[in-house]
Amino acid sequence: MTKEEVSSRYQIPVKVLDLYQSWGLCSAVKAAMEDWKYNDQDLERLSMIMALHDIGFENQAVEKYMRLMLKGKETQAARLSMLNEQRSKALEEIHLKERQLERMDYLRHAIREGIAQAK
Repeated sequence: MTKEEVSSRYQIPVKVLDLYQSWGLCSAVKAAMEDWKYNDQDLERLSMIMALHDIGFENQAVEKYMRLMLKGKETQAARLSMLNEQRSKALEEIHLKERQLERMDYLRHAIREGIAQAK
């Protein structure tokens, strides 16, 4: 599959694919007739990269995670630590949003009850 085909089929911007290629993460990518060719393993790696972005990892963390993953099982603890840290951040964001909703609901209630009216 060419870079353009991958970009179109999986909605991954070409500039993102260029970035990942520059990291050397898609080691099985081959240049053929001046165009990159992706195999199934490359697509699996790109899928993992997109999943990491979806859960909130920044580019630098994605690269680090992928490099660890490519090293194999001896990096499981480090990858689990990265995921646990990201999970903690997500939980903090959820708790912040819950507190914001509680405050919003209080203000809505106060308005309905006439408690928070300007004098």
